[in-house]
Amino acid sequence: MRISQDTSHQQQIEAIHQRIEKSEQHYRQVNDLFRVASGNNEQRVSFERYVLGFYFDAIVSFANHRLESLTGGRYLLCRKKDREKFGRSSGLDLEILDQYSGKIRPTSTLSGGESFKTALALALSLADVVQMYAGGVVIDTMFIDEGFGSLDAESLDSAVDALLSLGNDGRLVGIISHVPQLKEQIPSQIQVKAGRNGSSIQMQP
Repeated sequence: MRISQDTSHQQQIEAIHQRIEKSEQHYRQVNDLFRVASGNNEQRVSFERYVLGFYFDAIVSFANHRLESLTGGRYLLCRKKDREKFGRSSGLDLEILDQYSGKIRPTSTLSGGESFKTALALALSLADVVQMYAGGVVIDTMFIDEGFGSLDAESLDSAVDALLSLGNDGRLVGIISHVPQLKEQIPSQIQVKAGRNGSSIQMQP
């Protein structure tokens, strides 16, 4: 009887030991996955930031098509990758490739007009990527507020052409600006005029 009880207890202990081993193995797998996903890896980049980087690459790719056209083939955007400074905020910074000099430099070195073109290219491309991946989301109306005053005549023409091309794709693009030259290039206008009795609007044409 005693031997039978000892054998039964030993079997129970072995069964418990096997369950513990399986639990430990599962814990190690989950813990390894958690550490990698939370940024405890060689590049110290979390899973969330990795996914953001995927979409960011798509935005930059779309933006470069527009930026190259807006800048006459001079500028392209590229992600800044500094292996010595990997961390929570790494991988989502941008630099500018100047194809005239062949050098990469900070975006802070761009002039006001160049910065506006870059921001415009990124904004339009963000809308493209959202529509591509958001499943059913349609961004058919956009408003661009100011910034055109920093552009020279040639750059202004390029920016307006880029925006008008969106209209050809069925999007409505509204431009909010005080730049007189835009009146000659935008056919449909809502003009806001100040008066003694307050502001009034006038539709053109």
